[in-house]
Order: sequence, then C-alpha cells, then structure tokens
Amino acid sequence: MDELKTGATCSDPQPPNLGGSADVIIIGAGPGGYRAAELAAKAGLKVVIFEQGHVGGTCLNEGCIPTKTYVHSATFAEAVERQPQVVQQLRAGVEQILSHPNITLVRAEARFVDAHTVEALEVEYSAPYIIIATGSVPKCLPIEGASLALDSRDLLQLDHLPESLCIIGAGVIGMEFASIFNTFGSKVTVVEFLKECLPALDSDIAKRLRKVLEKRGVEFCLQSAVTGIRSSHLTPNTSLLTPNSSKTVTFTDKKGKEQTLEAEEVLMAVGRAPRVYDHFRNAGFDYDVRSGIKVDDHFETTVKGIYAIGDCNGRQMLAHAAEAQAKAVVEHILSLLVLNHQTTNPQNDQTLIPAAIFTKPEAACVGPGEDQLKAAGTLYECRKAFYRANGKALAMNETEGMLKLFSELNAGRILGCHVFGAHSADLVQEASVLMYLGATVAQLRQMVHIHPTLSELLLSAAEID
Repeated sequence: MDELKTGATCSDPQPPNLGGSADVIIIGAGPGGYRAAELAAKAGLKVVIFEQGHVGGTCLNEGCIPTKTYVHSATFAEAVERQPQVVQQLRAGVEQILSHPNITLVRAEARFVDAHTVEALEVEYSAPYIIIATGSVPKCLPIEGASLALDSRDLLQLDHLPESLCIIGAGVIGMEFASIFNTFGSKVTVVEFLKECLPALDSDIAKRLRKVLEKRGVEFCLQSAVTGIRSSHLTPNTSLLTPNSSKTVTFTDKKGKEQTLEAEEVLMAVGRAPRVYDHFRNAGFDYDVRSGIKVDDHFETTVKGIYAIGDCNGRQMLAHAAEAQAKAVVEHILSLLVLNHQTTNPQNDQTLIPAAIFTKPEAACVGPGEDQLKAAGTLYECRKAFYRANGKALAMNETEGMLKLFSELNAGRILGCHVFGAHSADLVQEASVLMYLGATVAQLRQMVHIHPTLSELLLSAAEID
C-alpha cells in the first residue's frame, strides 16, 4: 500500500473527537455496502458497517437471487424449498467477507447525529468518510385497497401456488414474476399503464417478448390505469374473508372504460423508490424521497466526505451498478488518503451499465435502444440477427429470439445492443465489453467466434451491410 498521509489537511473532512472512530463508516450491507467494505478493508482502512437486517441486501434476500432460484426451478414446491438454501449459502459468503479484521459489523440501524457521526444502540461512531448504501423500497400506487396487494417480498414468501395472479406493472419485476408464475401454472394477468412492457428495453424487442409470453397464456391489459383493489367473498354478515377469498382489481382500459378482474393474489410491481430517512437531515446533504440522494460524478453528496451508492441515489437500481459505484467511491477515498494512489479503473464509465430481465426467454440490453436513438436525433445503423438462424439455438430448441445491434454510421462505434432470447444476458455482456473498449462494428466483423455458439448472433448482426 502506498504511504498514507500522516497529517490532515484543511481539505479533509474532520470528525469530532469521539471514541468509536474509523476511517470509513458504511450504512447498509447490501451489494454496494459490503463491496465497499471489502475493498476499503483490503486497502488497509478501518471500516465500521451497519446493517439492521440480513447482510446481502434486497438483491440477495428478497430480490434477484430468490427470483432466479424460482426461474431455474421446475415446480413451485421445488422453488420454495430451494430458495432459502440458496440465499443462506450466499449470505454466509457475505458474512465471511465482513469478517475481515479491518471490518466491524454492527447489526443495528445507524442514524446520523451530524455530518460525520452516526449513532447505533446508543453508541456513537465517527469517521471522516461515510458511505450511504441504504438501498430501495417497493413503490405502491396511491389507490384504494393498495394494502391488499403483495409486494415482491410477500410473493416470494407464499407457501402455496395461487390459482390466479394479477400483476400491476409490466416492468422488470412484473415481467419476471409473470413468466415465473405462468411457468408454474398460475393464470397470470398483467395490467400496465404504458402502451408497452419493459420501457427501458427497445420497444421492438419488448413487444416480441410480450408476444411470446402471450402465446404461453399470460394476458396483458396495456394502457390501463388501476384505480382500486377490493376483497371478494366476504363471510355473510361479518368482515372475515372466506378461505377461498380473492381480490377484485378495478382499472380503466385504453378506451376509457372501467374494467374489473378477479385474482387470488395481486402483486404490486410498479417499481422501487430510494430508501431515505428523516435523520439524513442531521447530516445536511440534499436528498429527495422520490429521486433519492443527490450525488456528483464521484457519488459524493452535497456534504464533503459523505457518499451515496446504489439504489439510494436513484441512478441505476441494479446490484452490479451498486458494486461498480462502491469501487469508484473507495478509489476516490483512497486517492484523497494515499499519496500517489493509482486508480485501477481510470475510465470508470458509470453510464455503461448492462441490464437483464430473467423471463423465459431472457431479455437484456446495454446502451440506448432504437426509440432513444431516434428521440435523441442520433444518426445510427440498426442490424438484426435472429435465433432461428443460429445453429446453437436450433440445437438447444431455443429459436425464439432476436438481437438488435446499434452503431454509428458506416460500421462505426457500437452504441447499444438489445436482445431477447436464451442467454441474452451473456450476449449483452460481450457487447458491453466491446462498447467499453470503444470497438466498432467493423472490428467486430474481424473477431473470430466459436462455432456453434449463441455469441455468433453478434457476429451475424455485424456482418449485415
């Protein structure tokens, strides 16, 4: 490790002289928090990290990992049995990371006392650098009967397979659960306010994916606004629900007519909001309950020495984005503390974040889609490749799918890649590497790909004139 500064400078934020001091305080032990703790500890910094729930955050305990366990389970019963086992195994791995000698894990809620002091269990801790990684919470529509709906965590805790499921929202969470519960055998209906599902995805890709799910029996009510939820089948003369009670969802369809549908369970899947707390005011940085904590390009808040990473800053609500931001923040802190510290990630392009939707088939994207390129007035070329023409896809019996590759004119720099089909996340990961390195379509054409593989789809798209 490079030589540490032995004396504070006037530009360094100064903590009060309290007993529980550290180099870095981290609030939240999700993907961003525990990654920041690991990197800082390995660099020789003393870290105190606070977590009032299970380590691993939403992703590990009630988000991406449990849902992917469901995706890769043959039956609902198998999924219910496997999910806690997978989560516990991965949680143990995070616990091991946080057992580093330079890390102190405090299993309690931390509250800001001032800009560089937090309190937990009636003990105060101070540090010149504080990283907030408090994650996000499910959003909920302000409608009558909203409390009757489940959120994603509730749905994952069900011990029985609902005969019918109404999902409000056709974003990533809604579409993944629609695919999962349709596969398990539930009758699934999705009600979405927008005219197409998955608004972050290229609309052509999103429409094709929706059509595949419709063929499998998922019903979609697009351009429909949910206005209320009520319980059905009340016991006569009482307020008690019968054992086979269901919910009635009321919505206005695209023609302006009021419609109703019944389902055993209703999932509210209208996105997530940054998790912020009133005690943040004690630290003095700017934040908003809707958009999250305001940060700059170093993920530093409006108060020097306080950073916010992951969902709580509202930029990219993805676990891998939180980890990337954690790395960027620790690098920035080390550059302030250590003489001649060389960053290991000088490019640090936080705008190039790939994303995946684990439906069946998958969908994934990196960079803008065709709709965004048109809206921005960008001159571009679009090339398409279809799974049905790929040897590996045919051999796998996975012929449903399409890849769209966007680039500058004349086989120029790759601008984006949107895909739906088997292992689309892997294809997009390759595209994101090419984009990170500034590769052109002309260069992609010269790259040899193994045959037979799905990655040849990228090459096929590149070779189109």
